[in-house]
Amino acid sequence: MAGGFVVEGGPVTGGYNGRVTVFVILSCIVAGSGGILFGYDIGISGGLTSMDSFLKRFFPDVGHQKSNYCKFDSQLLMVFTSSLYIAGLLAAFVASKVTRTLGRRASMLIGGSVFLAGSALGGAAVNIYMLILGRVLLGIGLGFTNQSIPLYLSEMAPPQYRGAINNGFELSISIGILFANLINYGVQRIPGGWGWRISLSLAALPASFLTLGAIFLPESPSFIIQQGNIEQATVLLQRLRGTPNVQKELDDLIHASNISRTIQNPFRNILRRKYRPQLVLAILVPFFNQLTGINVINFYAPIMFRMIGLKESASLLSAVITRIFATTANIIAMIVVDRFGRRLLFIVGGIQMILSQVTIGGILFAQLKDYGGMEKDFAYVVFIIICIFVTGFAWSWGPLTYLVPTEIAPLEIRSATQSIVVAVLFFATFLIGQTFLTMLCHMKSGTFFFFAMMLIIMTAFVYLLLPETKKLPMEQMEQIWRRHWFWKKIV
Repeated sequence: MAGGFVVEGGPVTGGYNGRVTVFVILSCIVAGSGGILFGYDIGISGGLTSMDSFLKRFFPDVGHQKSNYCKFDSQLLMVFTSSLYIAGLLAAFVASKVTRTLGRRASMLIGGSVFLAGSALGGAAVNIYMLILGRVLLGIGLGFTNQSIPLYLSEMAPPQYRGAINNGFELSISIGILFANLINYGVQRIPGGWGWRISLSLAALPASFLTLGAIFLPESPSFIIQQGNIEQATVLLQRLRGTPNVQKELDDLIHASNISRTIQNPFRNILRRKYRPQLVLAILVPFFNQLTGINVINFYAPIMFRMIGLKESASLLSAVITRIFATTANIIAMIVVDRFGRRLLFIVGGIQMILSQVTIGGILFAQLKDYGGMEKDFAYVVFIIICIFVTGFAWSWGPLTYLVPTEIAPLEIRSATQSIVVAVLFFATFLIGQTFLTMLCHMKSGTFFFFAMMLIIMTAFVYLLLPETKKLPMEQMEQIWRRHWFWKKIV
């Protein structure tokens, strides 16, 4: 039975020629920098919600609760955190049409430009309405960039290195969070309590880099072929792969494009039985991503560190250290994902996070009551376990959430699939952002056991229902479903 959980029939390869060229690397660095926008926003919002000066200006009622678990329970504070994701959810569906008809680069340009406007409005905010409107604009920008960039990276990368290159998007997210944590730690020391304006305004830096860089990016070969420019796509593909011998890959791309042109409504088409595996994974992988509890850490790590007894400055510094661990794990994932495969990273990271959540829940249950503090030694143990947790996420569900749903989708539904991934991810992030502080107030340490149970379920899902896809060309991906013990009964 155990052998039935893998793809039957042995490994499959695409037989394509080529290598990773400087042109590919530069193009993917510029595009992947869009992940810094997402990461910077996650890190900034988490740090700001633990800054006393920011809270007193916009959320004066926060902190009046004396209970350790309820002191930050505020619906308005959670609206500030989560409003971005509803805007991003809606924007992702608009971005699908733009990406499919005008190209991946067009979506990056739109996303970067709107994000710039949002960062300016947030930095200049004088009331809660300006602050949340700025968050909405940031969400629209991220809806466009998160929909187009993982798709672009997967289409530009050689199949044998697609995992590493696509994982660069998650690395960029992690770098963005680290950059934001460092900024928050620095500006909270500024006298006068206006440092939060710097935190919000500096989001314009990565947005400017992406927007300007996208002007000079080439379109992906897949999109160029969809537009009927075979000669231009051939020249680009030869330049990307560093070899003139690209005919086999070109033929597969042309074949995929011919099928894609017959599809008028990708969102209706993805509901067909033959695309059931792609639809299920496009929904469940990003949904499970949030049920790991990672954005509890990303959004509220400084708040949690303050809850267990660390001061404002120490809590922000602790968030910096946890992000250094995560960024290191992202780099490791880029190195090993195409060697060891997606399934192994999912499973190892899942087990690591299960043990971490259970340990954190156990320590909080035993040591942190409604009133009073926690012994410093136990507070530091919780901090170490959180570092282990974010490391597990950073080489598993973090990068693979963007990689797997994109690489398994055929060209005719690829843009729609990525829109579903982003929409589900943003919706789940909204739910977590809007409910976690209330969950923590009512469930207390049981919150972490809840996430541990979800991690057990999703790790079992990967073991049973996710076939290995490493090194397989995207245009030949349909064969894995015909070989899988479960999906072959459906497709």
